Amino acid sequence: MNGHTPGEPVNMNAVAVVCRRAWNASPAQTVIIHHTAFLISGDGMVYEGRGWGIVGAHAKEHNFNSVGIAFMGNFNDEMPSSASLSALLRLLHIGVLHGHVRPNVVLVGHRDVAKTECPGEYLYALLPKLRDQLQNQ
Repeated sequence: MNGHTPGEPVNMNAVAVVCRRAWNASPAQTVIIHHTAFLISGDGMVYEGRGWGIVGAHAKEHNFNSVGIAFMGNFNDEMPSSASLSALLRLLHIGVLHGHVRPNVVLVGHRDVAKTECPGEYLYALLPKLRDQLQNQ
């Protein structure tokens, strides 16, 4: 046991971490949007998965230069909430400010890089509008 109760906040200052900027890591050049059972909820709450700078397993052959961001829900059946879309834009803005994501990041759906319906018809149809909003932040 590590003395940590699942779900409770963790003091991230409890370990020494060399940030990506300190070792000149490249920021992500692509953001791949998914739908799944975790990460950005309908109320706009963001739940950290692997976090910035950790190689994910979200899009085979595209994991090293990208960040995967998933939305809770099945967007073949429903529209994503405006709160969840706003949370995405705020999260990406923070990612740019902290050097985790390039300012001219490419925003794509999972289906653009793999044979899948993800992130669902309704969310996928919003990606052009989200791209425009990112460029105008």
